[in-house]
Amino acid sequence: MFDSLSEKLQGALDGVRQRGALTEDDIAKAMREIRLALLEADVNFKVVKQFTAAVKERATGAEVAKSLNPGQQVVKIVNEELTALMGGSSAGITFSPRPPTIILMAGLQGSGKTTATAKLARYLKEQKGSSVAVAACDVYRPAAVDQLVKVGAQAGATVYERGTDANPVDIAAWARDQAMRDGKDVLIVDTSGRLHVDQALMKELADIKKVIRPHTVLLVVDAMTGQDAVNVAEQFAETAQFDGVVMSKLDGDARGGAALSVKAVTGKPILFASTGEKLGDFEAFHPDRMAQRILGMGDVLSFIEKAERQVDEDEAKVLEAKLRRNEFDLDDFLGQLKKIRRMGPLTSLLGMLPGLAGHQLSKMKVDEKEFDRIEAIILSMTPDERRRPDIIKGRRRARIAAGSGTTVQQVNQLVKQFGEMRKLMRGLQQGKMPDLGAMMRQGGR
Repeated sequence: MFDSLSEKLQGALDGVRQRGALTEDDIAKAMREIRLALLEADVNFKVVKQFTAAVKERATGAEVAKSLNPGQQVVKIVNEELTALMGGSSAGITFSPRPPTIILMAGLQGSGKTTATAKLARYLKEQKGSSVAVAACDVYRPAAVDQLVKVGAQAGATVYERGTDANPVDIAAWARDQAMRDGKDVLIVDTSGRLHVDQALMKELADIKKVIRPHTVLLVVDAMTGQDAVNVAEQFAETAQFDGVVMSKLDGDARGGAALSVKAVTGKPILFASTGEKLGDFEAFHPDRMAQRILGMGDVLSFIEKAERQVDEDEAKVLEAKLRRNEFDLDDFLGQLKKIRRMGPLTSLLGMLPGLAGHQLSKMKVDEKEFDRIEAIILSMTPDERRRPDIIKGRRRARIAAGSGTTVQQVNQLVKQFGEMRKLMRGLQQGKMPDLGAMMRQGGR
């Protein structure tokens, strides 16, 4: 995400990053490039003006002049101002001491509101341990109720619906009463969207709010619509109070204009971001981590959190013991591969690692289908072959290739790479540092 903006901002800062001393011309040039990068990213022009003015004022002040490394200090200032621009500290939902906590979802048709409702339900269930129900109050869009019934069930939430003939205000009130009777921790109410902000939508929202008195109102906006998303948020802020934003389709937004503008324009923070098509591709929005990712500093905390959600402590101990005994086999490898895939797209994970700014790895496009091929090859092996890959010779390789729909060459490559990985692990256990350069050269053959 934000690939274009990230590349241009990092390029603008390259000129000052390594300098031992900075002139006013150096800073002015960097500010011009930053201003252009932000405008091309579709950031609101008033926001761009305020941001660059704040950075320039600090960059030409005493905190840079007296710094041991002025270039790095300017980068630090840009990072801090980007963080402040997107809201500063992370915000979240405040839970009611008397359940259920009621969350009202609003947004235009096509913004991804119903899907965001299910994703939020799954997030609260998985991350907070909440018992969640969702209410289907979008009765106007064709199949909206059926969609929420389907994705809500997939998210592990109870779905309250009365079809499309009932009044949305009555459905919301009934769902609130049901959630109280069922002892739910959270009720998320999915409301109707429109093709544009109109009085009918606002009146219906106002009526639902008056009846159910939600603890939090979230506005779902489509990140890929850029300034249109910000304009929608501004119009909602003027006519209907909301507490925070859910930024949908953030993974498809290469520019970043909406994410960088919405807090400054509306005064409301981004609370959550939808980062993919799967229900699990949904996370709390952290302005500081996003700023670091944009500037190529990585996002180690998010990476660790994703990894921790896939780790079972007892399983990790068993795996460690197998590594020590050099018994790590293809079944273990497949299990770890599945865990990595559950963390999200590999390209996105690479963006969280620090030190890759400008490196070819940061621009690498990973073919996710390659994982499918590896899984198919391993599953086409017998249990004995997975435990002892060294027995996989001529006829066995041909059989595995035919069973997995791959080629003998691809089977050979996997067996060879797994063998190299086992050598690496064995060397690490013995305290030997591997020749990574040689391994990369061999892997490319």
